[in-house]
Amino acid sequence: MNTLTTTTAFKGVVSSTPPNNIISHFTNDQVAGKLMSMGVLPGSRIELIRKAPLGGGWYVRVDRQIIALRKEELDCIVTQKW
Repeated sequence: MNTLTTTTAFKGVVSSTPPNNIISHFTNDQVAGKLMSMGVLPGSRIELIRKAPLGGGWYVRVDRQIIALRKEELDCIVTQKW
């Protein structure tokens, strides 16, 4: 049986997450609108790549694209293990 576990995987994250996480939903509607306009949608696979220089944010792979997100934006993403 395949079970999904919901977590806020990016809250206070320091290391990479495994690539088998998918986006469940967002906790902030304003941030959700911005992320969805960039193609970051619920159901997309997400993986942290590395921290941006000077602590400004994180490089994240969402499906096949790589984007940079602020920590506040990343904290609004709730993921599930797939």
